[in-house]
Amino acid sequence: MTALRLDDLRQHSDILRLRSGKSLTVRFVEPRDADALQSYFRSLSTRSRYNRFLGAISELPPAELDRFVHVGEADRFSVVAMMTVDGAETIVGEARYAFDAETDSFEFGLSIHDRWQGHGVGSVLLGNLECRAAAFGATRLFGDTLRSNDAMLGLARKSGFAFTHSPGDWKLARFEKHIDVAPQEIPCASWRLAARQMAHQVSI
Repeated sequence: MTALRLDDLRQHSDILRLRSGKSLTVRFVEPRDADALQSYFRSLSTRSRYNRFLGAISELPPAELDRFVHVGEADRFSVVAMMTVDGAETIVGEARYAFDAETDSFEFGLSIHDRWQGHGVGSVLLGNLECRAAAFGATRLFGDTLRSNDAMLGLARKSGFAFTHSPGDWKLARFEKHIDVAPQEIPCASWRLAARQMAHQVSI
């Protein structure tokens, strides 16, 4: 499948619904989000940052922050999950992913702010990532996490992922899922864009 146009993707967001009825907006990160994204990572608990980055950091190094906010570079993408909290649009979660066309695999990592863990944000965001993976034509979705990260392991298990060893690091567990959802069953912005683009190519 031809790569999705990033200038189109930046114009689209997915509006999702939590079990509480609250709305969650998932959209691509933009350069203007750099300060808010850095503040989000700084506000995570030490354990949450350690689980997300598989090591002890207090904030994103400048070079890594730059990679986060430039969508599509090196075939990597970043999204933020936004909610209205106390009247302000607030980042409550984030994810970063990459698609490998040679293996049809979609690798991702994510975090949910400590305040919003247990509210269903992780399940909704993970479902959205599965949709984005299918839009790329991926057949396999996977991630790695620390074996001590009970929250992520529980989320993956609840979402139907299978577990295996992570190659090269005994401290990590790999969770993966085969993607076999029909396109019409995964309505998200990235799929709609892919379908529209493919239809345009067919009509040319």
